[in-house]
Amino acid sequence: MDISSSGDYEVILAERRYEVISEIVERVLRGRRKVTFSDLLDKVFLDKYLGIPIFLALWWALFRFTYDVSAPLSDLIDLLFSQLGELVRAWVMDEILSSFIADGLIAGLGGILVFLPPIFFLFFGLAILEDSGYLARAAFVFDKLLSKFGLQGRSFIPLLLGFGCNIPACMACRTIDTEEDRILTIIVSPLITCSARLPVYVLIGSAVLGAYAAAGVYSMYLLSISLAILMALLFRHTIPYFKGRRAAFILEFPPYAMPTLRTTLIHMWERGVLFLKKAGTVILLGVIVVWFLSNFPWGASMEDSYLAVLGKTLEPIFRPLGFDWRACVALFFGFIAKEIVVATFGTFFGLGEEEEAIAEVIREQNMFTPLTGYAFMVFTLLYMPCLATVGVIYRETNSMKWTIFTVTYGLILAYIMSLLVITVGHLMGFS
Repeated sequence: MDISSSGDYEVILAERRYEVISEIVERVLRGRRKVTFSDLLDKVFLDKYLGIPIFLALWWALFRFTYDVSAPLSDLIDLLFSQLGELVRAWVMDEILSSFIADGLIAGLGGILVFLPPIFFLFFGLAILEDSGYLARAAFVFDKLLSKFGLQGRSFIPLLLGFGCNIPACMACRTIDTEEDRILTIIVSPLITCSARLPVYVLIGSAVLGAYAAAGVYSMYLLSISLAILMALLFRHTIPYFKGRRAAFILEFPPYAMPTLRTTLIHMWERGVLFLKKAGTVILLGVIVVWFLSNFPWGASMEDSYLAVLGKTLEPIFRPLGFDWRACVALFFGFIAKEIVVATFGTFFGLGEEEEAIAEVIREQNMFTPLTGYAFMVFTLLYMPCLATVGVIYRETNSMKWTIFTVTYGLILAYIMSLLVITVGHLMGFS
């Protein structure tokens, strides 16, 4: 066999290696090898018809577990910080200091930490799937599908992690063998909708989409996956660096194992602590900046604040999308972290992090129509999830070129897709 003339010589070498191993095993072992429980599981999980539906069912169960179990804890955190803010307002007499502590520090930190339970439970569930040996098999099942779009099976797990947080998603790309495949996966990973964007979808959906709110939120996940693989396909065929032969996907399955609580908690903590660090630094700083810009000059109305000046400067750029200056400001600070978007709307209306009350005000003031609200959700989905992700992309690619490219194409794609939503919506008769 002329291996050098074959496109997938790694696969040929691997197949030949395992053929030799099988021949040796047959000579050493007598009789027919007993079918093990692991073989039976593989027969089901790796089935070409059942593999993907089983994964989708497990993924749905993981999300139900994540949000159903974490909801009471998130509500408790929200209640504790709300009560703490009320105590500060009652005990601190200085108006500026009271507002800074209650509306800036406490409300900002509380609004961030309510996302902590779902993020940690999501990583807990992913750690169980990974430690059990299932995720490696899911990557194998999806390899054939992803290969049609210029990615490989090892890209599956980083993209999957992106539904929790894009930071560990980019870091998980280290497991991809070839530089080209690794960088391609990194630059499309920010398009996977992370958990920090979900509160924005829920807020805008409940405010303007009415009975279609759940469908609107679900569509963000479908759009996220679709655009990530389509952009990978586009980059594979248009950018010279990514052209050429896609690396073969050779994976040795780990044995099935019962995950231990200690190992699962360690994996959960290692990934979740990244959010804690971001919450304690970048996000909190962003919330404080929003508080300052919205309250100064002190005593002035919101319309005359520094925040309004910033928003009205950006408004002409976003006018074709139907966004007013407040939406522009929310998107601007959303570049620091998407968690700040809801906090920014809360600051405008003096409602802190009370999402139901914020949604009611947005609806009463006609800040968004159903069409412009959906376009806002699309824009939130597609541009860079947070400043911390930018730093991780630079660290993982070791290239300012790829970092700037990722930020730039995300902004352009967000604007084009949002404008497309508005244009098609108008043509269909929606306002």
